[in-house]
Amino acid sequence: MITHLEGRLVEKNPTDVVIDCNGVGYFINISLHTFSQIPDRENLRLYTYLQVREDSHSLYGFSSKAEREIFKLLISVSGIGANTARTMLSSLTPEQVKEGIASGDVALIQSVKGIGAKTAQRVIIDLKDKVLKVYGIDELSLIPNNTNKDEALSALEVLGFNKKQSEKVIDKILKAEPDALVEQIIKEALKNL
Repeated sequence: MITHLEGRLVEKNPTDVVIDCNGVGYFINISLHTFSQIPDRENLRLYTYLQVREDSHSLYGFSSKAEREIFKLLISVSGIGANTARTMLSSLTPEQVKEGIASGDVALIQSVKGIGAKTAQRVIIDLKDKVLKVYGIDELSLIPNNTNKDEALSALEVLGFNKKQSEKVIDKILKAEPDALVEQIIKEALKNL
């Protein structure tokens, strides 16, 4: 019903925002990933998903259509509610969720707070074919990318550093030390940013 909202950012918290659209304030639940993508300027557009239940109507907002699609896929799995899906998208980037499902990485999905082994397996079983089909991922082409780089980049973004600048610094660090751990990458990057 409500596919996106565009308006003035009134309030911004790690779990929710309030957007004023022509005098009406919309309370929108967001993931930490979306929170890190929201600029601090006045005008904002979020792609939304409206969840209608007997006792409540809840709006969930996303910085990209891709994140919203992954959210919709996640809540289609039995045992995964909107809050669990939002927690997954707060702990992992949409890319990590997508790749974790496509490659059958139970440990990655299970690393999210509140998701046990059975639920993680159910997510993968229910969504693997859909993710492979929707995103055109070839199972053989799933070469694990450098998750340490992604985690470090994500952490630096949350700390408020510019993504492009952080990525350049991280690439230099990984060129010198390809097997660096996430903590090492972040510590080195902080010295150079």
